[in-house]
Amino acid sequence: MRIFDAHFHIIDYDFPITENQGYLPPSYVVKNYQDETCDLNVIGGAIVSGSFQGFDQAYLLKALTQMGPTFCGVTQLPFTVTDEEIIQLNKNGVKALRFNIKRGGSEDLSKLDYFARRIHDLVGWHSELYIDAKQLPGIAPTIEKLPAISIDHLGLSEEGLPHLLKLVDKGVHVKATGFGRVELNIEHALKSIYDVNPDALMFGTDLPSTRAKRHFEYGDIELIQQLFDEKATDKILYENAFKWYYK
Repeated sequence: MRIFDAHFHIIDYDFPITENQGYLPPSYVVKNYQDETCDLNVIGGAIVSGSFQGFDQAYLLKALTQMGPTFCGVTQLPFTVTDEEIIQLNKNGVKALRFNIKRGGSEDLSKLDYFARRIHDLVGWHSELYIDAKQLPGIAPTIEKLPAISIDHLGLSEEGLPHLLKLVDKGVHVKATGFGRVELNIEHALKSIYDVNPDALMFGTDLPSTRAKRHFEYGDIELIQQLFDEKATDKILYENAFKWYYK
């Protein structure tokens, strides 16, 4: 079993951390992550900027240097960022842009169409949305036309799953992450998404599981192994995400 951890956070108080909705996260530096995943065969992954990190890039660049070349970054940027800044981030291992609709701290959703196209055309990045899928109908016509989009945490809600599946059928990818924070039938969601598009699901630990009702646990991986055969499990745990970030 090999894992590309498509979604985890590094929280380093040597860099700016901003309270978000009354919440400050615990410190969770690279060593904490490495210690917690040492028994997993994590051979690559994506460090994702959280709402509490705003537009700070310094923490991410440091973490990417520490984690090594098989790890990449997912960052939040203002739409006023220059092409030169984006190109430099790309050279340093950043591979995607995040819109945090659920918690804020990122660029506004009104900039999605312009910004997602701009960064894809410039450096080939996809854009990631942290959004409750029940909100998708209002922006689905925009998302369907964008070159590369993924949705975090299985879309969060049972109510949103039908809307999410329609976008999966259009090529949108979905992170099989945050099992301790979603409000849906995880088994049904995983199987439904895989049935629509076997290339769409991308596993991630979501460590350190900030604000989740429960922490990541090894049983989250075992659930995937129980639901899918060996080939499908490898696609979900490794192959799909690796191709998504390094295509």
